[in-house]
Amino acid sequence: MSTDDIVLYEVNGPVATITLNRPKAVNAINGAMRPLITAAVARAEADEAVRIVILRGAGKGFCAGADIGEALLQSAR
Repeated sequence: MSTDDIVLYEVNGPVATITLNRPKAVNAINGAMRPLITAAVARAEADEAVRIVILRGAGKGFCAGADIGEALLQSAR
């Protein structure tokens, strides 16, 4: 999975859907996701046709929070 695939953005009429797409990690937010989430929200905000934003997670869970494994790797360096 490339970093382009970890946050998905789709518009259907007035509804923008932002999907966190790391289901194997229960969509835990890592460093690569943060700017992509911010960009997706900015994209929805800039689109005058969008009236509703849905933030969802792929798979069984919405979001496990921060990716602790990534944080531990960074602190070990």
